[in-house]
Amino acid sequence: MKAASIKKVLILVTILAVPGFLYNLLVEKGKNRYKPLPVFGPKKVAGTFHSVRGKQVPDTIYHQIGDFKLLNQQGDTVTTKTYSGKIVVLNFFYTKGDTYSVQLANKAMKAFTTTYHKNKVLSFVGLSIDPKHDTPEVLHKYAATLSAKPGKWDLLTGDSTTLYNLINKGLFIDAHKEVLKGEPKFVYSNMFVLLDYQHRIRGYYEASNQEALAKLDDEIKVLITEELRNNEDGR
Repeated sequence: MKAASIKKVLILVTILAVPGFLYNLLVEKGKNRYKPLPVFGPKKVAGTFHSVRGKQVPDTIYHQIGDFKLLNQQGDTVTTKTYSGKIVVLNFFYTKGDTYSVQLANKAMKAFTTTYHKNKVLSFVGLSIDPKHDTPEVLHKYAATLSAKPGKWDLLTGDSTTLYNLINKGLFIDAHKEVLKGEPKFVYSNMFVLLDYQHRIRGYYEASNQEALAKLDDEIKVLITEELRNNEDGR
């Protein structure tokens, strides 16, 4: 056989073999290369176990945001159970004295709700840091300016102690009110927070940083994939 013919045969064999090799590599090695998102907050090892590919792995008890009872822009009661089995993206706002930082966060949140409006596993939540002023009646009008639909994008208000406990102790976000020259001023970290199906914190993202928001978009998809993988592993 001529050298040219042999060369053609080798090229053909390579073309046929490479796709199968790459497929097997992805199937066999892909799981080991997958890295889940971190879980933020305190944690401890439990006395129970779960099975991962036939192996018993100790469970870890992670921080969860805890129970709350608030009202949305429709005046409907919203609790932790409302978001059972949901991925939740939260941010913070107040309606009086519409600041530039609030506008940025609302614009980004509106873009996310538009992108994921058909995705039933995702919910979006805005937490008012001025619950005294931001009553459900105020939020109802405010929601109309944002096209925020209750159930998909809830704007929540309620008892100030409940709200600030949720923000400061549940989400570990610094938010408080100061009085400057007789006028209230709200100081807070303008962040987005990503919660998984178990209401654990999986990420923080600056609302004014486009790179951080792009990362949030990517990590929403990672969480969806993570849940599918956990179901396959029997968790």
